[in-house]
Amino acid sequence: MTSQVSSPAEQADGAVVGEQRRAAGTKDVRRLDRVIIRFAGDSGDGMQLTGDRFTSETATFGNDLSTLPNFPAEIRAPAGTLPGVSSFQLHFADHDILTPGDAPNVLVAMNPAALKANVGDLPRGAEIIVNTDEFTKRAMQKVGYDASPLEDGSLDGYHLHPVPLTTLTVEALKEFDLSRKEAERSKNMFALGLLSWMYHRPTEGTEKFLRTKFARKPDIAAANIAAFRAGWNFGETTEDFAVSYEVAPASKAFPVGTYRNISGNLALAYGLVAASRQADLPLYLGSYPITPASDILHELSKHKNFGVRTFQAEDEIAGIGAALGAAFGGSLAVTTTSGPGVALKSETIGLAVSLELPLVVVDIQRGGPSTGLPTKTEQADLLQAMYGRNGEAPVPVVAPRTPADCFDAALEAARIALTYRTPVFLLSDGYLANGSEPWRIPEPDELPDLRVQFAQGPNHTTADGTEVFWPYKRDTKTLARPWAVPGTPGLEHRIGGIEKQDGTGNISYDPANHDFMVRTRQAKIDGIEVPDVEVDDPDGARTLVLGWGSTYGPITAAVRRLRAAGESIAQAHLRHLNPFPKNLGAVLRGYDKVVIPEMNLGQLATLVRAKYLVDAHSYNQVNGMPFKAEQLATALKEAIDG
Repeated sequence: MTSQVSSPAEQADGAVVGEQRRAAGTKDVRRLDRVIIRFAGDSGDGMQLTGDRFTSETATFGNDLSTLPNFPAEIRAPAGTLPGVSSFQLHFADHDILTPGDAPNVLVAMNPAALKANVGDLPRGAEIIVNTDEFTKRAMQKVGYDASPLEDGSLDGYHLHPVPLTTLTVEALKEFDLSRKEAERSKNMFALGLLSWMYHRPTEGTEKFLRTKFARKPDIAAANIAAFRAGWNFGETTEDFAVSYEVAPASKAFPVGTYRNISGNLALAYGLVAASRQADLPLYLGSYPITPASDILHELSKHKNFGVRTFQAEDEIAGIGAALGAAFGGSLAVTTTSGPGVALKSETIGLAVSLELPLVVVDIQRGGPSTGLPTKTEQADLLQAMYGRNGEAPVPVVAPRTPADCFDAALEAARIALTYRTPVFLLSDGYLANGSEPWRIPEPDELPDLRVQFAQGPNHTTADGTEVFWPYKRDTKTLARPWAVPGTPGLEHRIGGIEKQDGTGNISYDPANHDFMVRTRQAKIDGIEVPDVEVDDPDGARTLVLGWGSTYGPITAAVRRLRAAGESIAQAHLRHLNPFPKNLGAVLRGYDKVVIPEMNLGQLATLVRAKYLVDAHSYNQVNGMPFKAEQLATALKEAIDG
């Protein structure tokens, strides 16, 4: 996404737009504090693009927002079937929000499958906009409708807006030299125009986007713009939509600064580029495409001007092998993947532990095991990141909490890797990777200094007075070994996976040396300096909810609901999962109850129980979707009362 969000002072000007429209129009305009919209249709209906464009214009307007794209794993699932439904949910508001929302206020359903797959999530009274042209007998039978849901009364509890989107789109584009099939492809832009009118979204950015996207096909660009404008005009003129809505900019939700809308994968890519610049090192990505991590490879390949080199390898093993070679050569090295790829990379990660070279391993978690649910989210790779290698091979683990936080997490992962000469796991997930939110672009002087010193000459004097280079002579504070760039005169040394002799790096099978090296590598990871975990506890609660990664938004939203209802509950969230913050044990022992919600079967809870002997209670979900705030609020209320 590339839309920009202005500073709060500039955002306030956007509120004037609604007043001008109110004065000019004749329809009722109602002000809302927040709205949740879900676009749903067949995989070929362009729902992700539609949602993306609506999100970009919403960001430009200055609302706080959070998104949830949801799509099939198949490149082209069978048309009109339930497995083929693709959706995009957007929650936007005039205040600070944390999640894409539990239940949509508005559903745009492009066909019967989209309606059936999503209507169960709607609260009574929600608005449903359906493309009536697709509700043919055959299409309805394909998803199990014996009678039309538009006519059998099953939707009486909702505000139904039947709109012949396909017919209206084709009619709007009749002046263009397009076949009916080509014209029908623009129906998503008609729907986008209608929703843009309905919620007073800006239009200039979308029209500019369409001109750019179809720059080589100006007729297609013009047709899509015409469909978009026709949808806007339809909302303005039809009697079926008697009301439009305003959601004011969230001017109080943002600190002063320049903002843009950003997805987790894009923020992570930018964070890696920023880390390489702050370290004054070239960035090297060795990667193999895999959902949902591929966008990082796509994005970094665009930034050769920042000294970024991307290598799309023939497989996962080659990708990390090349990255580790780049680390040996003096680059900030990164490999990106998801859970199945981590399994293939595990031996080379162990090699990086043995070689003690900096390497950032980005795991965008998805549903497993095996191929699992490629386009759905999960947090089930934590124990794999902690222990998924042979031997004692400790690796630091860092996890971002929101899409925008992926930028800072990338910088932190790079800091640890470079400072302590170790591979580092960065555990994001599909929810963060594809979701988006406003991000304040930091000033350069706000970024950490990540520069490191390469070894320049001998660092040890032998008993006979000879000065030599010992590749495993450690920094007394960090226990990091020196980083010697190949080709530096006098710094020749052995590397490889067989155990090293302390100091010299020579091959060693000595039992005492192996014991010492294993314990030293563990001590290096245990000694990594990480900030203390912060606890949000305004009322002296007895129950603590502890989270990590992408559960931050739903947990925080649930905690807000409970506190608004008069309940007392504390919250803490972990970024560093190995090593844990030094104060975590004391924090956990300060509460009668500790509840840990996770999108797995209790992996963090297992680690916490083992390390701190705390009776942490798990609340788990592994359905491929993020937690809902109301669901968590109910579970936490039961924990408080239990």
